[in-house]
Amino acid sequence: MKAFKLININGTDCSFIEGSIAESVHIDGNYFIVKTDFDPYQLAAHPAPRYQFVVTLKGKLEFTVTNGTSFIIEPGIMLVAKDLEGQGHSWKILDGNEWERIYIVPDTDADDFFTPRKN
Repeated sequence: MKAFKLININGTDCSFIEGSIAESVHIDGNYFIVKTDFDPYQLAAHPAPRYQFVVTLKGKLEFTVTNGTSFIIEPGIMLVAKDLEGQGHSWKILDGNEWERIYIVPDTDADDFFTPRKN
């Protein structure tokens, strides 16, 4: 499944990798959170609060990282958030004003089964 992974580079800068997550693999998880609203900290640049997968059910968003580059997340594209340090990332909704999503929190040492796209 197509995915983007947010990571820290150069210590605290946020960057991303485009790739995919393997299908039909077991990823050990602790819990999940369903969200349709936004916490105030999410409306400004922020690091991920924890290692998590983000499954978008509804909405189209543009995520921007430290150097200004961006990518699009929408249903069918997974997000792996591992940018736990520094300024982090920002996002904005592109279509409408809704973002329905599920945060899946894996065990801290769980493999994300992410494979970078080959150029």
